[in-house]
Amino acid sequence: MMATICYAVTLGAPALAILVALALRHARMSEWVNLVAALVTLATTITLVATVAANAQARWFGYVLLDPLACWVLLCVAIVYGLASIYALGYMRAETEDARLPVFYALFAGFALTMFVAPAMNRPGLYWISIELTTLVSTFLVGFGRSAESTEAAWKYLIVVSAGITLALLGTVFWYWAGTFVYGPRFDMTWATLGAAAARTDPVLMTLGFLLILAGYATKVGLAPMHTWLPDAHSQGPTPVSAMLSGALLNTAMVGIVRGLRIADAAHLAWLSHNVLIALGLISLTVAALLIVRQRDAKRLMAYSSVEHMGVVALGFGFGGGFGVAAACYHMLNHSLNKSLMFFGAGNAGLLFGSHDMHRIRHLPRVAPVCGALWLAGAVAITGAPPFGLFVSEFTTLRAGWVGGWPAPVAIMLVLLIVIFIGFLDHFRRMYYSADDENAAPGAVGADRVRRLPRTNVLAMWLAFIPLLVFGLWWPAPLHALFALIAKGGS
Repeated sequence: MMATICYAVTLGAPALAILVALALRHARMSEWVNLVAALVTLATTITLVATVAANAQARWFGYVLLDPLACWVLLCVAIVYGLASIYALGYMRAETEDARLPVFYALFAGFALTMFVAPAMNRPGLYWISIELTTLVSTFLVGFGRSAESTEAAWKYLIVVSAGITLALLGTVFWYWAGTFVYGPRFDMTWATLGAAAARTDPVLMTLGFLLILAGYATKVGLAPMHTWLPDAHSQGPTPVSAMLSGALLNTAMVGIVRGLRIADAAHLAWLSHNVLIALGLISLTVAALLIVRQRDAKRLMAYSSVEHMGVVALGFGFGGGFGVAAACYHMLNHSLNKSLMFFGAGNAGLLFGSHDMHRIRHLPRVAPVCGALWLAGAVAITGAPPFGLFVSEFTTLRAGWVGGWPAPVAIMLVLLIVIFIGFLDHFRRMYYSADDENAAPGAVGADRVRRLPRTNVLAMWLAFIPLLVFGLWWPAPLHALFALIAKGGS
């Protein structure tokens, strides 16, 4: 009962924020109601994670599945929603006129609502619909700036992602077809019924279904080579939206891949499914390594970093076992925190220097010492360096691959992570410590010529940084138990 109530509140809070924003059309009321909704959802999802291990089951007439995987992703979404809502208070006031803010917050809360719905869908078809809804709502947020670049990015995002997940729909149809050979022409297709019948179904249909589902949801996750929408969408949307796209949406789409992987394992396709997922993870790391070193735009740099880290998550689930699943889940959380911090820093740099062009951002510590220090610490963390959370999850991923008998992928992953570490931090070296100021924006350096950052912009960075550091020094024991349940596929 407690889990059902918590989930109902999780959905109801952003829904209420949407209604208030659209009904009152008041900028300040909209932003504060959205913030309250975000904090409420954070509290309820923490409760869900704390209680789900003892009471994970299908609810609401079998349409909702609050299992450990779903609740974990809901928590990651709620964390980013809360951080982004705090950051949006100052950022959106500086970037957008008040008349448009109610529409923004209605869309923002609606985006969060769709991501709270999708992970808990117990039927593959409804999960697909929910993922498509996240696309439809977030497209308007990507294009919210109404510039030529943001409009192009929004259309590209809509077309590429919708085309991609159409493949996932076709794969779902193949799986339903396979299930009819066991259950008859009509049956209640849930993740559990598919898993129970997988070993007795036609292997060709199951194989085709898995590959299509993987390609479809990998497009949404941003795994290479289906990642082409991601750099444009993440860089052109308002900064709070960029944080939600990277830290929340990608995890939400990964749920479909993980549930599909479980069904493929049940169908005795583990060798194929895990090898393909590992290959996509390595391709994503390779593409990210090659393109990170060539970036000029700070937000595009963060976007390609998302391709990298979703590749690491894919590798964790691909390696499998207790270590692999635990590493992937822990990486989801740490990436959500770290990427929120990084996009907030990029947004602050954009406010201070009037551009996200890294050639125009110079000597940030002089202009904004606290923001500059936090952004630099986040840059060290996002490359997987100690003592931050991503170091722990990446090291555990490497360990999972080694223990699981994947030495070649582990070696490739390690080399690519080193390349990304060097390339990523070189950009920050130039922004922070370069003596060459030829490309710096006129008047960019000097506090008298720069707007003061809103306090909430820096507060949000602190709130992302502190747990990121804590999770690098301390892996809470209750999370071990939760990840073990996820690795087993339920409660």
